[in-house]
Amino acid sequence: MERDNTLLEPVIEIARQAGEQIRTIYEHGHYQEITKSDNTPVTSADLAAHELIVAALTKLAPEIPILSEEDADIPLSDRQGWGRYWLIDPLDGTQEFIAGSGDFAVNIALIDNHVPVMGVVYAPISQVCYFAVQGMGAFKRANGVNSAIHSREASQVDKEMVIAVSRRQRLEAVTDLLEPGRNYRFVPFGSASLKSCMVAEGEADVYLRLGPTGEWDTGASQCIVEQAGGRILDIDLQPLSYNERESLENPNYLVMGAPTLPWREILQHG
Repeated sequence: MERDNTLLEPVIEIARQAGEQIRTIYEHGHYQEITKSDNTPVTSADLAAHELIVAALTKLAPEIPILSEEDADIPLSDRQGWGRYWLIDPLDGTQEFIAGSGDFAVNIALIDNHVPVMGVVYAPISQVCYFAVQGMGAFKRANGVNSAIHSREASQVDKEMVIAVSRRQRLEAVTDLLEPGRNYRFVPFGSASLKSCMVAEGEADVYLRLGPTGEWDTGASQCIVEQAGGRILDIDLQPLSYNERESLENPNYLVMGAPTLPWREILQHG
């Protein structure tokens, strides 16, 4: 992982620069909004961040291909030979950007042999960065200071389970999956990656994501969560896959801070 360590700080800086560009557009409020073919929105901020990140990563490591949410129409026949590649979501939480909540992030992951081995998640409004390299632990950088982060352990979840949920998801869709009789507290937040990072740093115990997401939504945060002691699995408790299918869409998934909890009992889905 020595090579990945040398790439980490440049990648953090690339994410920061993209985040600053997004923040400037957000604060000025002048951007264009387009509806993509899948009926999801994209803005000129997404596209500007995409261009910046792709250009910077290409300069940093020209031998590593790039898969971005904003340039994802690459068939598996072209992708399947990639041993390593960058997986990016230039603006995770576009709907939050449009709504003005401030809860959005830049995601950059390095995937090696179908596994996320580096993850950087940068929140432009708070200017907080979460990052990890496989085997090196997970960290949060705020005001220039790095702090190691860890997910909560099973013994800390005895009295209350804190669940991060989407602001734009019907809460009953989540509660219907959960074992009755436990004490749950729900914390609404924005982008998928930032909710995953809440689990990684012990601010939440679990994040249940129901509904469409892409591999770029989970690649960076999966590395961070796993290095912090947690897991990201589908709701049948199977690993997510990267660059192994024609479709880049994720199944419904679960970000768990304490993998030793009895998740098969907690998740009462049919």
